[in-house]
Amino acid sequence: METNENTQFEIEGETVSLDDLIENYSRSKKEKAVENKAVKKRKNEQTLKPYQAELIKLQKHLEVTNQKMIILFEGRDAAGKGGTIRRVTRYMNEKHYRIVALGKPTEEQKSQWFYQKYISHFPRGGEMVLFDRSWYNRAMVESVFGFCTQKEHDDFMKGVKGFEKDLTRQGTILVKLYFSVTKDEQARRFERRKTDPLRQWKLSEIDVQAQDRWDDFTDTKYDMLKQTHSHNAPWTVIRS
Repeated sequence: METNENTQFEIEGETVSLDDLIENYSRSKKEKAVENKAVKKRKNEQTLKPYQAELIKLQKHLEVTNQKMIILFEGRDAAGKGGTIRRVTRYMNEKHYRIVALGKPTEEQKSQWFYQKYISHFPRGGEMVLFDRSWYNRAMVESVFGFCTQKEHDDFMKGVKGFEKDLTRQGTILVKLYFSVTKDEQARRFERRKTDPLRQWKLSEIDVQAQDRWDDFTDTKYDMLKQTHSHNAPWTVIRS
């Protein structure tokens, strides 16, 4: 039997056309997909709560013992660092943690000791500081894109383990997390940033070049992890 979009059907006393049925069916499928995605996200958020409760206990322990803690979130652009930080701090006491995400150095900072701009944000007793990118910018982004000289890069690689050893020896707990993302997933997230008005601010010129420089980043990443992993300050790689 041949039909066209003007074919009429009577359903529960109402007359509807074929194209209306198709449109309603398509809309129903889309709504169900959105609903399923929301349910899945909700379930994922629920599974995090026991771990977020442990983070609150950790924060309380730091406060009671007056200890200092630094967590570094490193990785390529769109590796999930920012989203993880939001989930880590979601239920924590804002009085006892800070998130630090520094921009490009000023002319004054360029003339200072390299670590100086980071040290000014270090935690006081009983506080946790989360760095969304850190001094390892010099080993990764600055090195790959030529924002530092070869000597500046080499000096950093030679001195960073000693710097971190002094830091931990004097009582600061240092946690270094590297978020690893695949090339395809990074491309997908960049594409979403281009089209989503709530995420467009995240897209930078560096992001646009990141896919073209993928292999350079990979070589630099493995070299950095190998040379700066230590007993005092080991790296933990997160497959994001």
